[in-house]
Amino acid sequence: MSTNLNESDQADEVYDLEAARRARESRAADPTADSDSDPISVSKPAHAAEESAQDASENTAAAEATEDEDVPVLVEGEVLAVRDDSATVAQRASAPRREVLPGWAKNRDAAKAAAKWATSYYSHLVAYHTVRLPLYYGKLSARSPLGAGRLVATTWGWINDAADRENRMAVRGSTLDAGAFLQLKEHHRRQVQARTFMVLVAVLVLAGLIAGVLFGTNPMVQLVVALAALGGLGILGRNPDKPITGRAVDATKEPRLTSDLIVDALGSLGLGELNKALTKYGSKAIAFVSPIMRDGAGWRAEIDLPGGVTASEIIDRRDRLASGLRRSLGKVWPEADTDVHAGRLVLYVADKSLSETEPAAWALESKGKVNIFDPIPIGQDQRGRPIHATLMFALVLIGAIPRIGKTFLQRLLVLAAALDPRVKLYIFDLKGGADWLPLRHVAHALRIGDDPEDIAYVLASLRSLRTEMQRRYKLLRRLPLERCPESKVTDELASDKSLDLGPILVALDECGLAFGHSEHGKEITDICVDLGKRGPAAGIILMPATQRIDAASVPPGISSNAALRFALKVMDHTANDMILGSGMYKAGVRATMFGRHDRGVTLMVGEADDPVIFRSAKIDAEKAEKIALRARAARHAAGLLTGLAAGEEDAADTDTGSILDHLLAVWPANDPEWSAGKVWCEELAHRLAAAQPSLYEGWTGEQITAAVKPHGIRTVQIKRNDPEEGKPVNKRGLVRRDLTDTLGHTDPDQNPNTGLSTGPNTGPASPSAGTSGGPLEP
Repeated sequence: MSTNLNESDQADEVYDLEAARRARESRAADPTADSDSDPISVSKPAHAAEESAQDASENTAAAEATEDEDVPVLVEGEVLAVRDDSATVAQRASAPRREVLPGWAKNRDAAKAAAKWATSYYSHLVAYHTVRLPLYYGKLSARSPLGAGRLVATTWGWINDAADRENRMAVRGSTLDAGAFLQLKEHHRRQVQARTFMVLVAVLVLAGLIAGVLFGTNPMVQLVVALAALGGLGILGRNPDKPITGRAVDATKEPRLTSDLIVDALGSLGLGELNKALTKYGSKAIAFVSPIMRDGAGWRAEIDLPGGVTASEIIDRRDRLASGLRRSLGKVWPEADTDVHAGRLVLYVADKSLSETEPAAWALESKGKVNIFDPIPIGQDQRGRPIHATLMFALVLIGAIPRIGKTFLQRLLVLAAALDPRVKLYIFDLKGGADWLPLRHVAHALRIGDDPEDIAYVLASLRSLRTEMQRRYKLLRRLPLERCPESKVTDELASDKSLDLGPILVALDECGLAFGHSEHGKEITDICVDLGKRGPAAGIILMPATQRIDAASVPPGISSNAALRFALKVMDHTANDMILGSGMYKAGVRATMFGRHDRGVTLMVGEADDPVIFRSAKIDAEKAEKIALRARAARHAAGLLTGLAAGEEDAADTDTGSILDHLLAVWPANDPEWSAGKVWCEELAHRLAAAQPSLYEGWTGEQITAAVKPHGIRTVQIKRNDPEEGKPVNKRGLVRRDLTDTLGHTDPDQNPNTGLSTGPNTGPASPSAGTSGGPLEP
């Protein structure tokens, strides 16, 4: 027989079947592997060779693309960005460094939330399966016969080397000669004999052990061994499609959050640049800069979007993203990490929506002090992180539809301010409920209701606050530069009792009823706009809240000057922008996304660079009462209990007249120095200050001019002899006829040609003719 194989060489050659099997597995895992490295070369069909070449070409192209374009790649189920090894030392030095500990681990509340979740989850898991252990063992034992059969079959296959049958058949059908095949067959026979001997030895040893257990141990040990044997055989007989254990947590509705699921969800948003990148690179177009990790009460993923795609575009399509992730809208919270770049997306997927979670306990509920100049804890966000708000130097605006939690949020902010004894509280609740009654213990002024006397009280209080604002600015002007370098009330100045510059907070609930009042709405609006613009630097915080969100309830002068804004559920884009600011809806900052069940869930704008969504701490009336009493004790100890809380009456609450009424009331009567019913504004200011010092003390002629201007009255030049200068002087003044015509008053003693009153009564009835119920009794 002719042969191409040298027989002497053939006799010495040993074919390594284990190496052949490893080579075959290597080729299956890596089609580009060099076939020359195989211990035994086995011919492949032509089509298999072509497929290998094609796979090798594709892998080479992918590798070149990765080297040239820094394309993200998939690593262990997570897409990670490929680092450019050619980056300079400067680039690496300036690159943002990841924190040693994640943010939640360094935050006490977030760490507690994560620990609480882990404890709850795994304790439930252990308890659930522990109770069902007998059932699980019964199922396992029932499968022991099948396990025994599999053990016998596996042992028999190992003895006969069934795993290498494919390799043996391949060698048999190859171009090797008969000598090589016979040598291979002999090798297989010797291997079967050796394994048969090993199995026989193992069976004898096992039989000895069984005999020892049966005859040399007590029944308890025998029972344990038998149970263990049944369990072991049951494990061998288990069916992957029919698990023995049950589900401790039903997760069928929500698929596991993986990188593939996120990539698919992002691809469903309909963004052109994103879809273009996905078409070109597939899932590699979206890079996960870190693995998906546990963060507080949910999961967090940091994602680099393809070039040209911004995180704000994803945020705008939050509802579609939630649909793609197969989760409710309240659980999906995409955020932008603009500190890195506009395409960095931080995706947080919570275990429960904010509406389903219990409100976090307020940090100040049972203890703690507040400095109104510092951020105050008010709730927590969807990741369990505490949220703070700074009330000082801000006009605070709150809006929502009814029964969502607007008053609870406003009361929470006022309670926090009450815990700073320096803060003087003016609270006006035009809704008329009992929500604000707990604050009677600390409020300087508190009025509940919208009756005429209540509106009169609100108006008189606002007038006094405007006067107080003017006093403060005069005082700030006189202070040395080193004490007041920025011409505003500071923490140090507020603590100086001799200056009386303690912060003032004015809470106006259902402000629309005041701003839209038929008689006094215009003046209330003008004063509040003035307090909102100039008050913050003087230490006055205006906090209006409304559930009727329209131009009458939220005047432009209020909405445009609000520095801190809170919006709970609103119904449309108009209401959204009235509360949160113009253009916010278009920018994707939308309180319309909240549902009616999202009570207390709030969108806050103005505290941080980006809007914040959080759930405010829930303080009911009973808790509010206790907090107010604690605040009262602190004020009493500091000697700062004033107004209603101290049992003082406010004499200004009976006055319903406007500035025009007050001017007519002090108009000079039959004074020959004043002819034709014309009086200097400066003189009128002196008379107002003497008549009503609580409202007009310190006023000047310029302030009179500014106060009457909104009523459409202009000053005129008036020339008269000045006693101090001893010569005629021109100054700005008012004409009485302008005031009476504006008010619609008829003055029977007034000369129709001059406007000068000739009778003993020179003005209308006292402006305090209206009634008032007085302040609320504590």
